[in-house]
Amino acid sequence: MPRGSSSKRERQYEHIKDSAKKRGESDKRAKEIAARTVNKERARAGESRTASRTSTQDISSSRRGGLRSHSGAGGRTRDQLYAEARSRGIKGRSKMTKAQLEKALS
Repeated sequence: MPRGSSSKRERQYEHIKDSAKKRGESDKRAKEIAARTVNKERARAGESRTASRTSTQDISSSRRGGLRSHSGAGGRTRDQLYAEARSRGIKGRSKMTKAQLEKALS
């Protein structure tokens, strides 16, 4: 944890780290996830000296987790599908929806 962080942020860090470990992440990866999440929350709350635009304007980590918790895997994103379609040379890809890209690539 960064120096000067509050006890609340330290508890938050430990909780996130433990949760990531329970999901099967390595110790190193769990620490990274926890640190990034806590740093973003600190930036959103104005507790850090500097903050990126995405840290302050993007949807919060806790809200994003809540939105994704019941949605399932969802597969690849449209951008990922589009990139593969471009590499394969599929015509008309820019006007295709995600479902159409999946169909064209299958």
